[in-house]
Amino acid sequence: MDYENRNHDCSRGCIVERDSTGVLQVGYNSGCCKLADFDWLEGIDDGKYKDLYEVRFKNTRKIIFRNESGQMLKAGDLVICEATNGHDLGIVTLCGAVVLRQCARRRINPETYQFKKIYRKAKALDIERWQEAIAREHATMIRARQLAARLGLEMKIGDVEFQGDGTKAIFYYIADERVDFRQLIKDFAEEFHIRIEMKQIGARQEAGLIGGLGVCGRPLCCSKFMADFKSITTQAARCQDLALNPQKLAGQCSKLKCCINYEASTYIDARKALPDAREPLDFKDGLAYLVKTDVLMGTMWFSFDKNNMANMFPLSAEQVVQIKALNRRGAKGDPVIEKSRSSDDTPDFVTGGEGDNIARFDSNGKRRGKDRGKERGKGRGGHGSNDKSAGESEAKGSKAGGDNAAGSSDNGGVKVNKGGGHSHNNNNRRRNRNDKNESKS
Repeated sequence: MDYENRNHDCSRGCIVERDSTGVLQVGYNSGCCKLADFDWLEGIDDGKYKDLYEVRFKNTRKIIFRNESGQMLKAGDLVICEATNGHDLGIVTLCGAVVLRQCARRRINPETYQFKKIYRKAKALDIERWQEAIAREHATMIRARQLAARLGLEMKIGDVEFQGDGTKAIFYYIADERVDFRQLIKDFAEEFHIRIEMKQIGARQEAGLIGGLGVCGRPLCCSKFMADFKSITTQAARCQDLALNPQKLAGQCSKLKCCINYEASTYIDARKALPDAREPLDFKDGLAYLVKTDVLMGTMWFSFDKNNMANMFPLSAEQVVQIKALNRRGAKGDPVIEKSRSSDDTPDFVTGGEGDNIARFDSNGKRRGKDRGKERGKGRGGHGSNDKSAGESEAKGSKAGGDNAAGSSDNGGVKVNKGGGHSHNNNNRRRNRNDKNESKS
C-alpha cells in the first residue's frame, strides 16, 4: 500500500488517497477526527425513524438528515445532501436508534421537525470537486484575514469551510464586540467569486475547531468529546481549594479550563459534611486556627499560630464538632501538643527518594568528594595515607636485620607503594638507613 500519497484530513475524519488507476478514494476514520461518534446502540433497529442519519462536515458541524434516496446507507458513506443553495457533501457518522438520542440532545422533535434530505451517494466526480474546494480553504483564510486587517475590523477569521460543490464558503470569525462587516462581505465576494456566510464563534469553539494538547498531555476536551460548553466560574476553583492563578486556571482559549467543572460537584457534596470552622477552636493549649482542609478525606488541619503553618495537627470532622460543642458550653478541648509529640502514626502516603530531606544531595556530594581525594592521594604517592604506609614499611625494614637490609640496597632501595605509586622522599630515607646498617656490620 502506498502511504506517500495518503492524506489524513482530521478536520473531517477521512483518509484521502488515489489508487493505482488514479481514482480518488476517501475512507472514514472515526478515530482521527474531532468529536468522533460511538454507536453504542449498533445493531438495534428502531423501525419508525430508520431513515434518519447524522452527517458530519468539517470540524464539529453535524446535521441530521432524512434519507429519501432509497439507497441503503451505513456509517462511513459519502453522501450528497441538501443545502440552502446548491448541495453539500458529508460523511454519514450515525444511523439507527442512536440518532433519536441525538435528536433528544438537540431538542429536535422528529414528528414536527423539517429535516433536510439526502439525495444520493457521492460519485467520483462529486468527490473530485469536493477535494478541489477543500484545497482552496487555507489560502482563502489567509487572504480573508488580510482583507479584514485592511479594513481595520476588530475581528479574527478563525476558519473557512467550503461547501461540497465549491459555490459557497462559511467564514468562522471571533470578535469581542459587534462588527459591521457589510463592506467585508462585498470584498470577499469580489475576491473569491463565491457566496459568503459569516458565522461568529467563541474562544472555546475556536479551540475546538483548531485542536491541540492541554497541560495534561491529552487532546483538548473541546476538540475531543465536548459538544456543549457550560459556564465556568471561579467559585468552582475555590470549592476545590485551587490557587486562583489566572495563568494556571486558563486554558489555550484564555478562558477558565473546562476541566475545573469536572470535580466541582464532588467537592461541593463533600464540603457539606464538614463543619464551619471560621472561628478558632479553644483548647487548653490555646486557640487553634484552621489553616488547611482536605475536603475529600474529611480532615481539617489546625495551628495555634494563624499566620504560620508549622506544628499543624489534624482533626476529623467529628472531632471538630465535638470540640465546638464543648466550647459552646464554656469548656475547653484536651491538650493536643503532647498527643501530637507522642503520636507514632505514620502518614497515609510517602514521597519517593528518602522523603523530603533535600540535604541528602549535599551529604552524598561530600562523601564523593572524600573518596575522590583519597584516589588522588593514591595516584600521587607519598601524600595522605601513602605516607603512613611508607612509614610502616620503614619500621618493618629496620626490624628485619642486616641481610634483608643489604638485599634491599642491592635492589636500588626502591620500594613499590601499596597505593600504586613511588615515593621519592621515602626512597632517599631508605638509602641512608641501608648505608648505616652496612657500616655497623
